[in-house]
Amino acid sequence: MIQSMTGFGKHVLSLPRKKINVEIRSLNSKNLDLNARIPHQYKEKELELRKMVGQSLVRGKIDFSVYVESTHEETSSQVNIPVVEEYVRQLKEVSIHTQKENDIEYLKMAVRMPDTLKTEREEIDETEYKSIQDAVTEALQNITAFRKAEGAHLKEDFELRISHITDLLERVITIDPERTQAVRERLRKGVEELKEKIDENRFEQELVYYIEKYDITEEKVRLKNHLNYFTETLNTADSNGKKLGFISQEIGREINTIGSKANYAPMQQLVVQMKDELEKIKEQLLNVL
Repeated sequence: MIQSMTGFGKHVLSLPRKKINVEIRSLNSKNLDLNARIPHQYKEKELELRKMVGQSLVRGKIDFSVYVESTHEETSSQVNIPVVEEYVRQLKEVSIHTQKENDIEYLKMAVRMPDTLKTEREEIDETEYKSIQDAVTEALQNITAFRKAEGAHLKEDFELRISHITDLLERVITIDPERTQAVRERLRKGVEELKEKIDENRFEQELVYYIEKYDITEEKVRLKNHLNYFTETLNTADSNGKKLGFISQEIGREINTIGSKANYAPMQQLVVQMKDELEKIKEQLLNVL
């Protein structure tokens, strides 16, 4: 089943002292382009989390974010009391020369100095990290469900357009005999207008050569096979966006060859319609995983 590369997945994890939001967004891209935003306390686990996301989503421009919101009043930053006391002492020494002394003002000045706050580095709790992994797994399941739903809509569109091209090909096959006859008559009329005597046997030989040169029997067969192969690939268990892209290129090649050989306005009009349907398929294939 094909999947779209566009999707969104989210999961909120509530822990005793914090709330963790995991969000994953993806857009189309030829390869995996993963941008991760992870809080500093989980940085050592970033590669592991990126690997989880990359293996699951495979391709696309992906934004992966983990947000942490504290639900208690404690903070990881503490006042570095010895440093602040030393700043106050030095400021008091300076005040001897200015004849001023105000402890509150000294304290206000001191806390603006470097290193007056110290941050306790939190060790990652393995139970908490396992919960985060589970949250990422949930978000990945959500975005995958989103991608599959979008892929189902794309599949319907592809099937409709492949059906249109198949119908147009049948019309090409139907009018091919009259195209051949029209070409034959046009050539004979052109020769007659020259008002020159011709060798009928030689003329027929040249006519057969000319018509064989513009024969599209092989192209019609190959195009039909490519259309069937596209549909078969569309219905496989895996999402094969790149493979479908290659098949669409082969479909385009056969349509172009039929157009260049047609030499018959009604057939060329059908070819234009086939090209239009194929271009719409190619545009949508850019978003298929």
